[in-house]
Amino acid sequence: MALTPDHDSGSERFRLAARVVRKYLIGARSLHDHIASKLLGSGASRVLDIGCGEGALSDALPHPPPFRFVGLDVSADLVSAHPAPRLRADALRLPFRDGTFDAAVAVNLLPQLDDPERALREARRVLAPGGLLLVTAICRTDSPELSPVWRPEPTTFDAEEAPARVGELFGEVEVERWDAPLITLPDQAAVRDYLIARAVPRPQATEAATRLRTPLPITKRGSLVLARR
Repeated sequence: MALTPDHDSGSERFRLAARVVRKYLIGARSLHDHIASKLLGSGASRVLDIGCGEGALSDALPHPPPFRFVGLDVSADLVSAHPAPRLRADALRLPFRDGTFDAAVAVNLLPQLDDPERALREARRVLAPGGLLLVTAICRTDSPELSPVWRPEPTTFDAEEAPARVGELFGEVEVERWDAPLITLPDQAAVRDYLIARAVPRPQATEAATRLRTPLPITKRGSLVLARR
């Protein structure tokens, strides 16, 4: 589908979100860099990135990585830009045998799904015994500085409930939370792009950006949940 001034596809929003965070991140390493360090210290030899997009996690790893790293995404547009090995597939129906991977990652994917529990069950299935799961989610109160013009919509997998939902399938979990002004949007164009990346239609995002004073620090709130099969 071609983009119009009023429409941005899901894959375009995904790209835009990644660009905005990379460009305006301040005083901290990115979430993908942090997850890459976890994987490098995990001892895993086979890793699956579920909802890999164009390869932000791949970019954060050494080239080549010290393990077999497979990217998977339902979007043909996004996964085509990911380094091989890669494949187009649905997180709800992973095309792998039981116990194929030592680690599985899903960065901000589960909140986008209608059935995140099914995706968690699939991730657990393809993990070997003792395999590591890393999933992230955003808080309901993320980006509070934008509250005059925008509030996050409720999702199927918010950070507030993510640890308990993962724990139902994996038992004990470890949670790392973030709550800090991690990015600064320097101008109205950056505010507009940030809102578009969060599914605000382009005309509304453009108008809303004019009502906020810049530069605008943005407090990011969310959680990284780690669990073992």
